[in-house]
Amino acid sequence: MYILGISCYYHDAAAVLLHDGQVVAAAEEERFSRIKHDFGFPKLAIKFCLEQAGIKGTDLDYVVYFEKPFRKLDRILMMTFQTYPKSWKVFRESMMTWTMDKMWVASTIQSELGDIPKEKILFSEHHLSHAASAFLCSPFDEAAILTVDGVGEWVTGTCGVGRGNEIKLLRQMEFPHSLGLLYSAFTAFLGFEVNEGEYKVMGMAPYGQPRYVDKVWKVVRQNSDGSFALDMDYFSFHYSTDRTFTRRFESLFGEPRPTKLNFFTEGTGFPKYFGDPPSNYRELCKLNQHYADIAASIQKVTEELLLGMARNLQKQTGLKQLCIAGGVGLNSVANSRILRETEFEQLYVQPAAGDGGGALGAALWAYNTLLGHPRTFTMKHAYWGSANSEGEISDFLVQNNIPHHRLKNEDELVDTVVDRLTNAKVVGWSQGRFEWGPRALGSRSILADPRNPEMKDIVNSKIKFREPYRPFAPSVLAESAEKYFELPHATLHYPARFMLYVVPVVPSQHSTLPAITHVDGTGRLQTVFKEQSPRYYKLIERFGQATGVPVVMNTSFNLKGEPVVTTPANAFHTFKTSEMDTLVLENFIVEKSDL
Repeated sequence: MYILGISCYYHDAAAVLLHDGQVVAAAEEERFSRIKHDFGFPKLAIKFCLEQAGIKGTDLDYVVYFEKPFRKLDRILMMTFQTYPKSWKVFRESMMTWTMDKMWVASTIQSELGDIPKEKILFSEHHLSHAASAFLCSPFDEAAILTVDGVGEWVTGTCGVGRGNEIKLLRQMEFPHSLGLLYSAFTAFLGFEVNEGEYKVMGMAPYGQPRYVDKVWKVVRQNSDGSFALDMDYFSFHYSTDRTFTRRFESLFGEPRPTKLNFFTEGTGFPKYFGDPPSNYRELCKLNQHYADIAASIQKVTEELLLGMARNLQKQTGLKQLCIAGGVGLNSVANSRILRETEFEQLYVQPAAGDGGGALGAALWAYNTLLGHPRTFTMKHAYWGSANSEGEISDFLVQNNIPHHRLKNEDELVDTVVDRLTNAKVVGWSQGRFEWGPRALGSRSILADPRNPEMKDIVNSKIKFREPYRPFAPSVLAESAEKYFELPHATLHYPARFMLYVVPVVPSQHSTLPAITHVDGTGRLQTVFKEQSPRYYKLIERFGQATGVPVVMNTSFNLKGEPVVTTPANAFHTFKTSEMDTLVLENFIVEKSDL
């Protein structure tokens, strides 16, 4: 049985294909279209999934869409009518997008996939898809489930229980009371793009102190049962397309942060790779500190809200295992606090926790829950995208007259890359099938030596062309993780495989790993297992043998504002545009010095 799951028309469109309940392929549309957060119908991702399985659209038994469009339309109409005339722009833009594509999901699926019968097209619910994406591919037979995001149809968060192949959602929060939209409002206030810059707020927060927590609690109230309510006098996302917060919000927190304001604080110094400090350096530092404190405050309140929801869910269910999904599930700092500060002992978050992951949940819900098939799949790794064959790579390099050489075997390849890393080189690393979700986990990664204190500034400024405060992740051999990071029993924690925990770096190792130790002494680690990532594991192992430190610095293989690379052409463009030193495409190596 083949089942295709689809998510699209909001952000991060994606497709996932199951064969008898096992994932065959999973990918977000942006990887093929090269449009960051592409929300259109994922025709390219679907094409890849079908080709990976060697089937046609007419071979599919079911196609499952991740939400119910007309329930979402009901919410949009209700809110625009309630807030009219302020909402006239929302109404106009919503009607344009709905009449163009969102009302015709079933028809689009039929036309794109070969006139599939309508009885084979199914619709899940947004948060049920999230819940299924977390629980049905988890290692747990029984678990509590927490889903939290911006908004689905009406629902913004749920608490539930999964047992076997059944999911029961016990409680829900509804729009406009949304933790995801609360965090997004502060994201916009801090000068970042909504649905893109939330992780920048999380990265900025450690540079500040939560001085404004009391003010944040004025715009949101948490109840004793873990639920919460926003004071809508401070927000405009329910009736405005231009702003997510009101003048009253500004009277509480001050002027919004200018989008072109470079971020640096006096305590961290001015990164030397950005040239000489401007003449008003100290004034800018003071201003940035104010915004960093606001970032720290909303991050703190977000964590407390999630902790409240998790504690009440654990008390209600008595379970020790928790599955989390929804965009807020990518808040890796909050995930770590839930593990440390609640009665839950095990946590599972699948790598594409946001809306893209709804395609996975929709397909699993149909196969396991709706059709009643037993669960047989656990997502232990994230390598479900497309790969590049040696023939494709060789053809691209030869046809474009790019100097290169091919190494004879894996040992020679790994030793060559280790040599580059230990000599302060930055390496673009493209191997195997690309990752499912937003994290680079050793298939499409930029790698560097974590022992080099200059590497963070070098990669941020010369390669990623992004904000200098942004942290980088450590990839560590799973069995060595506890030596460097405060994560007991690290091999048991699935979110660490997917880079979804932020944990303290062992204090005695701060000087060993300066490039990946954030300003607050933490790191967003990835534990690497030999079984799931054999070549990446061997590289880190060999680096450890050469240096005594089985850890590499890892960041996604892309430039600022671009999707992570997919093809040899994408990889070479990123390599040539930046100041990376070495490009590795499977067994082929390109050196910048040879170009």
